[in-house]
Amino acid sequence: MTMLIPVLGDQLSPSLASLQHVDRSKAVVLLMEVWDEATYVRHHKKKIAFIFSAMRHFAEELRSGGWSVDYVALDDPENTQSFTGEVERAARKYRATSIRTVAGAEYRVFQAQKTWSDNIGIPCDVLEDDRFICSLEDFKQWAKSRKTLRMEYFYRDMRQKTGLLMNPDDTPVGGQWNFDHDNREKPPSGLNYPSPERFEPDAVTRNVLNLVKTRFGDHFGDLEPFSLPVTRQQALKALEAFIDISLPDFGRFQDAMMTGQDYLYHSSLSLCINIGLLTPLEVCEAAATAYENGDAPINSVEGFIRQIIGWREYMRGMYWRDMPEFVSRNALAAKRPLPDFFWTGKTEMNCLAQSIDQTKREAYAHHIQRLMVLGNFALLAGINPQEISDWFLVVYFDAFEWVELPNVIGMSQFADGGKIASKPYVGSGAYINRMSDYCGKCHFDVKQKTGVKACPFNALYWDFLARHETRFSKNMRMKNMYATWHRFSEEKRQEYRASASAFLETLTPASSGWARNHDPE
Repeated sequence: MTMLIPVLGDQLSPSLASLQHVDRSKAVVLLMEVWDEATYVRHHKKKIAFIFSAMRHFAEELRSGGWSVDYVALDDPENTQSFTGEVERAARKYRATSIRTVAGAEYRVFQAQKTWSDNIGIPCDVLEDDRFICSLEDFKQWAKSRKTLRMEYFYRDMRQKTGLLMNPDDTPVGGQWNFDHDNREKPPSGLNYPSPERFEPDAVTRNVLNLVKTRFGDHFGDLEPFSLPVTRQQALKALEAFIDISLPDFGRFQDAMMTGQDYLYHSSLSLCINIGLLTPLEVCEAAATAYENGDAPINSVEGFIRQIIGWREYMRGMYWRDMPEFVSRNALAAKRPLPDFFWTGKTEMNCLAQSIDQTKREAYAHHIQRLMVLGNFALLAGINPQEISDWFLVVYFDAFEWVELPNVIGMSQFADGGKIASKPYVGSGAYINRMSDYCGKCHFDVKQKTGVKACPFNALYWDFLARHETRFSKNMRMKNMYATWHRFSEEKRQEYRASASAFLETLTPASSGWARNHDPE
């Protein structure tokens, strides 16, 4: 009697449900590096290296813990290069009598898992991923009873469920649920900004880097320098460093953007949480303990915890609630191709150039760069939401479809018609100037509203409102925007729209093939 336990690349947790209550002497754990997963979109080189290295280290940890592990490397000549193919091959190899696995976090992976029993001819138990705080059934019940599915109310329920930052009488610590009004400061220049904990690649990681360089050299992004945490021990060290050094100032500066400061006070722990090196609850508990000990203020701790038990869990629930239709939503009928500068970084708009260059180097940008620079531009310019969604999925080391897709299609691009966001996240150049130092060194003038030297965000902002006035003019949160628009003279409105049109004509579409997969050589 042999149980086969396939473990996916984002399931690298000792607490994984499929690894619990199992007789290790009668089980084989299967980990697989497969071409299908590395190239269904052409992931950033650093992202592939991070996941493969973490998988290889996790396999060694399992072996040290007494597990029998079959690790299939990408360049194994017998590798079928798909999850289903490798599970079927391993089942034959070990004469497995059953399969036990945890449900994939992405829809297409879960659909494949559901076929394994019939295709392979042995029972396959697909377990729920209990590393999430809110089960899919619980989210379904929460959503079922509500007319609008706003994250804020879901977040409050998660606070009560976990007890994080809650008083004994079930009221929020500090007397309010969120402290965003304290989290919008622009940091002064000259501060001694921290950087995330760095880790020197060991021999295992070096082998992976050589593999990625050889097999994925034409993918987007810089492979080296590589210093990401690839083991649970390293992830815990990165968490400790964030809590001790960055968390105290995370809150007030979390929306800020500074040239040459890729991380500011952000944790970049999302990559460790999303592949299982850390659990979301232990990260939140560490932050809450810092507040309780007087080591971090409430606005920082609450804002950080909200990103995890609020947005992260909520986006996962919305993804599974609305798949597979979510992928193709385009409520604003946006059709413009993705501009080539999203891949090359060659644009005279400094905020975009800075954010894309950082993305290329680090496979990382923080949430305001993603939402209010890159996403804001795509929304204002009418970029096809599927193309910008693919781009986000490719370029960030923490991007998995279950969290990336609802964030981009729903929150960033309003392509779901407002199921996630109550209004579009749009802003002019004034917002970027207020929250960053990007505008001071830009080819364009943020204070000019129209014309060839004006910041393109200014005209694009008003052009977007004009194009979608029928849809948004009655939105109470946009009432003041449209009141301002209608105070402009007709001549001024036409000037804005003409300036936007002239800029959009300068955009060069990206060549095909950057985002989606190609066949192995």
